[in-house]
Amino acid sequence: MKVYLKIHRRSDMETIACCDEELLNKIFTEGNLRLEIGSAFFGGDLLAIDKAIEILRGASYFNIVGENITNMAIAQKILPKEGVRKINKIPMAMKMMF
Repeated sequence: MKVYLKIHRRSDMETIACCDEELLNKIFTEGNLRLEIGSAFFGGDLLAIDKAIEILRGASYFNIVGENITNMAIAQKILPKEGVRKINKIPMAMKMMF
């Protein structure tokens, strides 16, 4: 199982963007909500999901999208299942530490 992962660096802050492989460059809508999984934000390296989880484990900020990566993050206790929202049945979650 693979996911795309991209690290965005700005000043002293890193944000990790990660999505399931099959979701890259897709758009999902539900009512007035729109989820765009574009390559500019999510299209980094294609990694094994275990490697991505190790990177996410140390992240203060992340944005993840997809059934595989969100379920793995929950199983690895990186994310509570209550932190997952869905747009058109596509799970997504964000983590921000202040």
